[in-house]
Amino acid sequence: MKYPRRLSSGANNTVIVVSDNEVAKLFTDDTRSDIGSEAEKMKYANEINGLVAKLVRLEYNELLQAEMLVMERIKPIDFRAYEVEIRQLWLDVFEHELKQLHAAGFVHRDLKRPSNIGGLAFDNILLTDEGLRLIDVGISALERQVGSAIFNKYVEIELAELVVFKDYFLNR
Repeated sequence: MKYPRRLSSGANNTVIVVSDNEVAKLFTDDTRSDIGSEAEKMKYANEINGLVAKLVRLEYNELLQAEMLVMERIKPIDFRAYEVEIRQLWLDVFEHELKQLHAAGFVHRDLKRPSNIGGLAFDNILLTDEGLRLIDVGISALERQVGSAIFNKYVEIELAELVVFKDYFLNR
């Protein structure tokens, strides 16, 4: 289906503009992801720090026949316009906040996209006026849901992806 004011489309969902300050991830009857689970994980991360895009509300759009996870609209800026020293500061804050999320039992799980999925490798990490932010918590996990063994493996993988991101962010 063609959606008005489309920003992006992923493997299972489309994101549209709702207003100047809000976007919505659409969940239709053929989606493979669960709006309730994603909203719960986003809300959980939002309570820890400001790294993950903010959940605003859940609603249903009759016209689009879609459930909508409405969140803050993040307008990215190009990091290549900033000196490496400034980027390093943003990275330091990003790493600290990411580790805060891990310590609280949240792991994003999608810092670096697998090579067989379309889009850029680090599409879910955006630079904003407030620093680096994370979007799309669709495959994220909470330790209380998956247990410590699986959660710790996810964190290990994410920290390895962080090393790759650092090199990309500083040297591109």
